[in-house]
Amino acid sequence: MEDHDTGAGAPAVGVSRASPTPPGQASPSAGRHHDRHAGPGSRHADEAGEAQHQKGKSRKRRKRRRGRKVFARDDNTAAKAPAPAASAAPVSRPPEAAPSPVAARPQPGRPPMQELPVFAALDLGTNNCRLLVAVPTRHGQFRVIDAFSRIVRLGEGLTANGRLGQAAMDRAVEALKVCGDKLRNRKIRKARLIATEACRSADNGVEFLERVEREAGLKLEIIDRQTEARLAVSGCGSLVERDTQGVVLFDIGGGSSEIALIDLTGRRSPRLANHIVSWTSLPVGVVSLAERFGGRTVTREIFAAMVEDVAVRLKAFDGRDRLAHVLASPNFHLLGTSGTVTTLAGVHLDLERYDRRRVDGLWMDRDSVDRMVEKLVGWDFQQRVANPCIGADRADLVLAGCAILEAIRAVWPSERLRVADRGLREGILSELMADDGVWRGDGRVRA
Repeated sequence: MEDHDTGAGAPAVGVSRASPTPPGQASPSAGRHHDRHAGPGSRHADEAGEAQHQKGKSRKRRKRRRGRKVFARDDNTAAKAPAPAASAAPVSRPPEAAPSPVAARPQPGRPPMQELPVFAALDLGTNNCRLLVAVPTRHGQFRVIDAFSRIVRLGEGLTANGRLGQAAMDRAVEALKVCGDKLRNRKIRKARLIATEACRSADNGVEFLERVEREAGLKLEIIDRQTEARLAVSGCGSLVERDTQGVVLFDIGGGSSEIALIDLTGRRSPRLANHIVSWTSLPVGVVSLAERFGGRTVTREIFAAMVEDVAVRLKAFDGRDRLAHVLASPNFHLLGTSGTVTTLAGVHLDLERYDRRRVDGLWMDRDSVDRMVEKLVGWDFQQRVANPCIGADRADLVLAGCAILEAIRAVWPSERLRVADRGLREGILSELMADDGVWRGDGRVRA
């Protein structure tokens, strides 16, 4: 089961439009302005496409580079190879402060050294397993050079049993083996590999991660809910524009939903996460809610009951009123990062195939969100399966996500919702790169 968020063909991170697109419409130049991993025009590249491109590129430029002093990495041996675009010096890599989360294995025929340091982020959630590998570009931005995403449904049956099921763990381990191979095929400077709600709450979560380390060679850390909320905010910083006064950012996951209230009325820090004034993590997500109420056949009464279930949980959130002073401002909005909002956006745009370049950063007005939720609630299971932005993998989960969204909108009503096809992985990469000091004061990248 592959997720539509594979990363391949997606735009770059860290770039935000100077002025907002009219609500409910995609920017005519969405493919350019939503470049969230690098400069204009760059795209995520999968491993095969990257290799083919580099092969052709080296042939074309071989003559022009003849006679230059160049470096390649083949274990510790220097060799003649195509010169890096930015520098002819080998990349020096500082020693790691802690053991690498990726177990090293011998790799024959290793590729030439890359000119920029490589960072990686892996997020194993209740529903998805996702990986991004990236290099830094301009200050605060990076370019994805490899990506992987697969729906594994690790949390399947967890609500009823309190344990991760054998089939679910098997699916996750197979996906993580793919991630491990991708990571070992590159020289990674720093990586952070996280697990969230499913492993947090399962009685056998730690035992499962020990199996992952044995079989996939990856050491994952279970992060707490506050860290998860902070990373989600860090990953969406470039989608919050300069004139914004307040944002409620929410990440509807498979087993939990993180909500962060962000106050920007004071002096703005480069890190959006510094402006979080209140946050909560609801122990409910699309998988757990659908398992309790049913996901295939959802009547309007069942949908209303799901909304009420989430609303009761939100009433217990003491910090819910911390943005009361900006709720009426036109410079307040919601920002959603999850499969629920990206699915709604794809249906709203009537896409024949999910297109991340058109979805990431899209503005939807209140009426558009109302219409999309009403449309999905009116569809039966087969109609949801037939929609290319939902499909069989999401058809039994999307209405649970819509119910969580409706409960959030009732507490923090807003005329605008911005859609983010980004989140924890992007937040991890941003923090790893910033903490490593790769962005120099002059805006250039420090190798």
